[in-house]
Amino acid sequence: MNPIRLFKFAEFLQPADGEPIRSVITESADAVVVAWHVKPGQHISAHVHPDGQDTWIILSGCGEYRVSTNGDTMDIAEGDVLVAHRNEVHGVVNTGEEPLVFVSVVSPAASGFEPL
Repeated sequence: MNPIRLFKFAEFLQPADGEPIRSVITESADAVVVAWHVKPGQHISAHVHPDGQDTWIILSGCGEYRVSTNGDTMDIAEGDVLVAHRNEVHGVVNTGEEPLVFVSVVSPAASGFEPL
């Protein structure tokens, strides 16, 4: 039997009032694909993956993408692709008036997670 290869992104979005919810679309040893819905003012805390990379594809919205432990950020928006290589700091704050919606691909799946 072939694994599922087509997913409907909207079925995985989970808006939440507290912290944004990490909604796993699919996972294998090679990668984990996650849907994110970050409401205005919400954030994903800065962190690193010590054993892999995290690639974000911004589908809608905007925010400030954290790139260092001292608070350095860059503006991000729809259409941007961001790559945090092994041990590179990343996190985001939605600074816009609309939800920040993106796909995250962590590779390999066992990349680890260390909050900062």
